[in-house]
Amino acid sequence: MRQVVNLSLPRGLTKSIDEIVKKENYSTRSEFFRDLLRMWLEGRILRDLVESRKELQEGRGKTLNSLEDLR
Repeated sequence: MRQVVNLSLPRGLTKSIDEIVKKENYSTRSEFFRDLLRMWLEGRILRDLVESRKELQEGRGKTLNSLEDLR
């Protein structure tokens, strides 16, 4: 089930969004924002993965053998 989220944006940003929607062939502004949120989430996951690898390389991380190790 979808929920409606309203955003209040200045005219300049709205104009930029409308240009992107048209240029990138999004059907609606909503489709653009859903895609933007997915990309942000993917980036966040990637940053977390990079940080985890760094911790492991520095000996600060913990290698899990199973989900039981999370407890």
